[in-house]
Amino acid sequence: MELNETKLHDLLGKVVTEMGAAANGPLVILGDKLGLYKSLSESDSLTSHELAQKTNTSERYVREWLAAQAASGYIEYDNSDNTFYMTPEQTAVFGNAKSPVFLTGGFYALSSIYHDEPKVEEAFKTGEGISWGDHNSCLFCGTEKFFSPSYEGNLINNWLPELDGVVEKLEEGAKVADIGCGHAASTIIMAKAFPNSTFVGYDFHEESIKQAKKRAKEANVDNVSFKVATAKDFPGKDYDLICFFDCLHDMGDPVGACKHVKSALNPDGTCMIVEPFANDSLEDNLNPIGRAFYAFSTTICTPCSLNQEVGLALGAQAGQKRLEDVATKGGFTRFRLATQTPFNLILEARP
Repeated sequence: MELNETKLHDLLGKVVTEMGAAANGPLVILGDKLGLYKSLSESDSLTSHELAQKTNTSERYVREWLAAQAASGYIEYDNSDNTFYMTPEQTAVFGNAKSPVFLTGGFYALSSIYHDEPKVEEAFKTGEGISWGDHNSCLFCGTEKFFSPSYEGNLINNWLPELDGVVEKLEEGAKVADIGCGHAASTIIMAKAFPNSTFVGYDFHEESIKQAKKRAKEANVDNVSFKVATAKDFPGKDYDLICFFDCLHDMGDPVGACKHVKSALNPDGTCMIVEPFANDSLEDNLNPIGRAFYAFSTTICTPCSLNQEVGLALGAQAGQKRLEDVATKGGFTRFRLATQTPFNLILEARP
């Protein structure tokens, strides 16, 4: 078989780029943990010595880290005075934890994938699933850290207002359930914004519920509570709003989950389904965002679903059409796309 030299060199260039990105993943985590990005973003420019002094770290390690980050395009280098700095865009992605596009959390989750590769290999051979709680703990903090900035930046100002009549109910005093709440980033954001309403976060992962209670205490919110329960057996009736934040596709029986949610809603209630952005066809998802979500789906989302009873395994790129089919089979009669971002679909289901 004769090789096309041009195509070969293009592929090799791509692979080398990917190897560099993979090798820099742990360095992004270190930059976040050690405050290197934050300190650099808060200064006009710094030498390696100055950054090391500000962060109480070793200059020689910092010097090498800075070079790797500059080569990645994550920070900038000024060779006239051997200093480094960050643009506003780089700061938004790496240096400002309040930014809606702060993405360092994704690298924490990536770390868990490498830790769990032997488990995924076994799952490939057996077809069995991997429970969410059996993943490396980096996944849990990474998921919270990755999704929280987007929820913080969009949930109250952009997403909830797009749902029919929901904000008005929340302002007056509504009963809300957050299914698959994880560490409760979404639950706490809503509880703080709508003090007249009551919120309950449910998750089948006991350790996540423990963290959720801790987060709520730290946030000083008292209109929220948390309980261990699945999407098919959580207690309560007459909810005005029930939410799924980036978790419905992880469930073994999302249709059963929707059936239970419909039965727990008020007749005029709303189910908000936030899911990873995806088009309905595979060919339309063969892009950088789809690539990232398919990778996470292979190692985390699909194994999580296959570990549960029905194991429908929607995957993280289910798309609006398949999600509508799930909701309709679950008994909802009205379903629409409320809004979207480059990373999320925000869907509204009504009884």
